[in-house]
Amino acid sequence: MTRHYEICEHYETCEGPIEGLFLPRLAWDVLHRENIRTIGELRAVAGQLERFDGIGPITAQVIRLELNRLAAPEEQPSGDGQLSAWGA
Repeated sequence: MTRHYEICEHYETCEGPIEGLFLPRLAWDVLHRENIRTIGELRAVAGQLERFDGIGPITAQVIRLELNRLAAPEEQPSGDGQLSAWGA
């Protein structure tokens, strides 16, 4: 998670039209231009973000980190190799 903060501290983020997602203004502008308005639409193109004019590898990584942050608990890796209470 430290890497997330190292990257994001250089980008001032703000909430945009997709509720709960905090991204740099540039990212919001590109998403608006590309008519990406929902989490589902953004997840569908998450692997191709660098193809959009104006999104470089760092901005793409910031977007992907935010998508991971918003992932449902069952989708998030535990990181410690232990089963959750739900998986027992």
